Amino acid sequence: MNKNSLSKRTWFNICLFSFMGGVAWNLENMYFNTFLYNEIYAGSTYSPVYLYANGIMQPTTAISRMVALSAITAVVTTFIMGTFSEKMKKRKAFISIGYIVWGVITALFGFITKENVAAIFGLNDEAKILFCTIWMVIIMDMVMTFMGSTSNDSAFNAWVTDVTNPSVRPTVETALTFVGFFAMAAVMGVGTLAQAGIVAYDIFFLVLGIIVSICGVAGLFLLEDPEIKGEKTKGNYWADLFYGFRPSVVKENSRLYLALAAVGFYSIAVQVFFPYLFVYLEKVIVPANFGGQPISPLVIVVAVLAVATLIAGVVVLLKVSATKKFLGLVFGVVCFTLGLFLLSSSTNIIVVLIGIAPTFIGYLVLMIQLNAAVRDFIPEDKVGLFQGIRMIFAVLLPMIVGPYLGDLASRVSNITIIEYGQEKIVPSSSMFFVAAIISILVFIPLIALSKKGFEVETEEE
Repeated sequence: MNKNSLSKRTWFNICLFSFMGGVAWNLENMYFNTFLYNEIYAGSTYSPVYLYANGIMQPTTAISRMVALSAITAVVTTFIMGTFSEKMKKRKAFISIGYIVWGVITALFGFITKENVAAIFGLNDEAKILFCTIWMVIIMDMVMTFMGSTSNDSAFNAWVTDVTNPSVRPTVETALTFVGFFAMAAVMGVGTLAQAGIVAYDIFFLVLGIIVSICGVAGLFLLEDPEIKGEKTKGNYWADLFYGFRPSVVKENSRLYLALAAVGFYSIAVQVFFPYLFVYLEKVIVPANFGGQPISPLVIVVAVLAVATLIAGVVVLLKVSATKKFLGLVFGVVCFTLGLFLLSSSTNIIVVLIGIAPTFIGYLVLMIQLNAAVRDFIPEDKVGLFQGIRMIFAVLLPMIVGPYLGDLASRVSNITIIEYGQEKIVPSSSMFFVAAIISILVFIPLIALSKKGFEVETEEE
């Protein structure tokens, strides 16, 4: 790029594909878990004793396993397809066609039922049907992740880096973050109806999947391949695949790897609780505080104040980060950690609402600033070669370690509810305490990075 501003068309494409990618990822990250918990495990005989006796995973363990395998799929895919797209120096086809197929896979997900699995495989034993259905959900989640990582993690993320420079990336990352939250809100708006049984899960997945595919079709006409630094890569594909692991490359790009380490610790902390968050809210917070009772005026007032604090806190910290990145990031870690400690201390709705504000202030600031730093430190002529490395720190390690720790915390706490006359383990507030401890580790790479400096020189400079 030669300018410090983006065209309206570029902004439109960034927002459109970020929003629709956010719809697909949030659908997977939030509602595949609740679908597995509420639909697949729904049954009067599925007690912990029954599951253990038949060699079937507990619900929280199945969620942890699904998230981990999805993460592995995402990283392997990003390495393979990111390197391939870098060699081709083409992004448009990977994004557009990928979104089309991504949407189709998403639409098919809702048709995974115990009845359909039993019919396909000719099963009659209830335990075998449940076992196969659980693994069918997990495998289909991996297939969907393959398409999402090809189109979004590999191609779209590289495309955004291609069309931006350090001067506009904090603004772009801010936009991507808030567009992502709008996507989350949109998915939650419909997903709440699915959780409540008002809208069937198959319709939920079908409609949103079709919308994602339509976005992919639009990309065939809207997107343009940017002018990427360098020519098509002529080197050995397998050598390029492992380019980011070379000691010389790590040493030469030490600031990038320190920024990625910070992303890794922060993301692990998020993944300790995020896969279980909506189950926790539905099964623990809502029954503990409302139980069919109307929301009190005090709760509404605290919620409004929490939202106002969240908005003000994010604005202030982003302004601080614009000139003093290290200070802004330190405040972000402090807010994130304190918020998590508050969330771990009680299930009272007032405490939860107060804890949400600093947690999300830190969450947003760290996401925006760390992602912008990672983009800044990636060499401009090797963007695709580093997408897999980024995914190791942002997805693979967090989504394997985080959910495992969250599952472990929930099983140790052993908080149960009664459903269908049987005890069922639910996520507990202790997962926030574990996340808070891990978030403190973000300071280690941040301090090292501050000594090397955050500023980068563009080619124009």
